Parts: sequence; C-alpha cells; structure tokens
Amino acid sequence: MRFLFLGTGTSAGVPAIACDCTVCTSSDPRDTRLRSGGAVLFTDASGHERCVLIDATPDLRQQALRAGLRRCDAILFTHNHVDHTFGLDEVRRFNIVQRAPVQVFAEHHTMEHLRRVYQHIFQSEHNVNDSFVASLLPHAVFPDVHIDLFGLKVTPVRLLHGRLPILGFRFDLSPALARANPQAAEVFPLAYCTDVSAVPPEGERHLHGLGTLVLDALRHRPHPTHLTLGQAVTIAERLHPRPRQTFFTHIAHDLPHAETCATLPAGMALAHDGLELGADPDES
Repeated sequence: MRFLFLGTGTSAGVPAIACDCTVCTSSDPRDTRLRSGGAVLFTDASGHERCVLIDATPDLRQQALRAGLRRCDAILFTHNHVDHTFGLDEVRRFNIVQRAPVQVFAEHHTMEHLRRVYQHIFQSEHNVNDSFVASLLPHAVFPDVHIDLFGLKVTPVRLLHGRLPILGFRFDLSPALARANPQAAEVFPLAYCTDVSAVPPEGERHLHGLGTLVLDALRHRPHPTHLTLGQAVTIAERLHPRPRQTFFTHIAHDLPHAETCATLPAGMALAHDGLELGADPDES
C-alpha cells in the first residue's frame, strides 16, 4: 500500500523554460519537478494489483515510465486545468495492457472540459479514421460523497483554487486493506490537496485525523490561486489531531528543496518527484 508522487511542480514545471535561477540550474534531483500528480498503488482483497491516479498531467507518459507503472485502474481529477488533464490521451496504452477500460472520476465542470477537449475519445464514432484512442468509463463525483475503489474509500473534499471550486481527495483503507497492509497505518488516511488557495470549513472537516496530508505550497510570495508555504504550514498546524506527516506539492522554482526543508517544522517537508510513502523498506 503505497502513495507515489509522480510530479510536484507547477504548471510550468521545474526547470522552467529559459530560466537560469538557482533552482532551475540545481544539481539536486529533488529540484527537478514535473507537473503535479500522484498515484495510490496497492493490492486489493482479491489479490489484484491496483493503481489509482490523481490527475493526468502533460508529463504522464514520462512519469509512468520513470515509476514503472504497468496499469491504471482509475483516475481522480481535481479540476479542469491543463496541467492536470492534458495527459489523458496517454491512458490508451494502459487499455491495451489491461484489455479493459479505465474509470474516470470528476465533477461536472471538469468532466465537461474533458468531453470538450477529448472529443476524439468521448465521441469516437465521429472520428474520420478508426483511431487508437483511450477507452474510458466516466463517473460523476460530488464533495463529501465517498466512492469505493477496490476497498479504498475515496472522499472528494471541497477546496478553492482562487474563485474556482475544485476537489481534493481523502483516502481511507477498508478493514481488509488495513489488515493486509499494516505498514500503511503510518501513511493512511491520506488527503491530497493540490492547487489550493483556501480550505473552506466543509473541506477542512475531512482533513483531521490524517496519517499524511499533501498540500499545495507554491512559494513564499502571495499568489491569488495558491497557498504560500507559510499559509500551508499554518493550515497543517491548526488541524486536530495534526497529520503525522505533511508534504507540500505544486512547488515553484522559488523554493530550493534542501534549503526550504531545513526551515520547516518537524513532520513537514517538501515532496519531490518519485517520493514513495509506505514502501516496504526491503524493496526501496
């Protein structure tokens, strides 16, 4: 039972094009950040390997190859922006490997965006040629209404990205998954909250009692649609009980990894691409 950071960068990624700043030219691999996305990897109660993605970034092919992903059972979309949706076309390769469609979960406005941008997938009958396109099973989701994915309880969490209402996701293990994965108790429940500028009360109530909080922290300077690092730390500190560990994501090139982590409170750190939570120490 593992959580994998596929990417931890902004919409521009790090290094950014045509930038010679300290972070963009850093030799620390943790300062290289693909667009933000994650994956929950586990074996379900029937013994089948499962992979649930959070968002499909424009870097999904590169991220999947680097992580060695061999399947994708479902994708949970946080919102409709390009850096979180423009990798959906890559899913078609998983269809071939699995010989099955991929379930896609999103709010109405995000699903409408996907249907508009990916007409060649959702309206494939209109394609001029019989093209190689993804096979998807779309599902609507709603804040506070949990869904079950192979024994994983997923609760959509209302968040704000500037004026845009978006979703985070809280992951709780079923009793069967918890018994089969005792090491996961340090990591789960886990909540993934990217592209956040504010956490409304109806969303914050799902962030208490976590093993892990993943939270947006763009930079030190204020931004209209993202939390600053200081604001993110404040949110994590006010939760009761506090998460056992907090990792920050969607990080700009303003924050060098090592230097920034040295300033953070105990139990908090910047995430980095490829960071894996809950891995068996003998396999890592």
